Amino acid sequence: MKPRISVLTLGVDDLEKSLAFYRDGLGLPTEGIVGQEFEHGAVAFFDLQPGLKLAIWSRRDIAHDTSIKQTPISPTEFTIGHNVGSREEVDNVLIQAEKAGAEITVAAHDTFWGGYSGYFQDPDGHLWEVVWNPAWEVAE
Repeated sequence: MKPRISVLTLGVDDLEKSLAFYRDGLGLPTEGIVGQEFEHGAVAFFDLQPGLKLAIWSRRDIAHDTSIKQTPISPTEFTIGHNVGSREEVDNVLIQAEKAGAEITVAAHDTFWGGYSGYFQDPDGHLWEVVWNPAWEVAE
């Protein structure tokens, strides 16, 4: 399999609330909710970087589309890593996320491997790690 991941979709409980969090709170660019004319079709896409989008879609609609029973939320199933260019940027993103309504689960701190990171949960419990790795160059 060639790696061709182009969309990461997060299941949400309240599409409007999640849209406001990502668009207004974190400042991610989007055209807003589309597909409302279709049953189970309302979704919002956010541009992350060239070739990669974030989507938010109702958990109920994901369950319907995949023919899988909706199960309880488990925030420890995965994390989304948001790599930044400096320690200060880690701090700034965590402050921005908290102001937008995120819960900071781990404050920014020095890591055992020489980096600097912290975690927040979005309004639907998805975990984001904001991390600066001094060995990685972050493309702007």
